[in-house]
Amino acid sequence: MIGDVFRGERLRLAALSAADIPVLARWWQDGAFLRLFDADPAHPLNEQQMAEKVEAWRKEPGTFMFAARPLDGDELIAFVELDGILWSQRMGWISIAIGDPARRGQGYGAEALRLLLRYAFDELNLYRVQLTVFSYNPGAIRLYEKLGFVREGVFREAVHRDGARHDMILYGLLRREWEATRGDRPSP
Repeated sequence: MIGDVFRGERLRLAALSAADIPVLARWWQDGAFLRLFDADPAHPLNEQQMAEKVEAWRKEPGTFMFAARPLDGDELIAFVELDGILWSQRMGWISIAIGDPARRGQGYGAEALRLLLRYAFDELNLYRVQLTVFSYNPGAIRLYEKLGFVREGVFREAVHRDGARHDMILYGLLRREWEATRGDRPSP
C-alpha cells in the first residue's frame, strides 16, 4: 500500500506559505534560537528580509523546504529542510528549526525529522543524509542519536560563542541504518 509521505501521527509536512513569514521573522529575532540554528553570527531579520531569505532558499538547486504543521491546523511547529543534495552520490544535508521554545521537548522534532527522512529515502531515493550540530546543544544531539544518526566526526572548536570555543559535530545516517530502525512504514 502506498502511504502519504507527508503525514505522520500528529504532524504533516506542507509548503511554507506567506503566513509563515511573520512567524519565521519572530524566530529570527531570538538570538538564543539563532545560535542553536546556525554558526553565522546571530542577526535579526524583519519580515521583508525573511521573505527574501525564504525565496533565496527556494531557488537553490537540490533544496526541499517544508513547514511541519499539526494534522488539523496550520500552525508552523517546525521548519525542516533537505539541501545541498549531491544527486550523483545520492546524499544531502538536513536541518530542523523549532523557534518556539514551548514547542521543544514534545516530540515534534522527532516526528518532523522522521517525516523528512522518509521523504529523503523513499521519495528522493537518497542513500545518505548528514547534519552538523553544536556541542552546546545536548537536546538536539539526543534527538539525532535517537533517530539513528551516527557521530562521524568533529570540527574541533569551530564555533566561538560567549568567550568560549565549541565543537561542531558531524552526524550521518545511511539508508540501511534508517531502514533497520524505522517504525513508520504504513501497514498494508
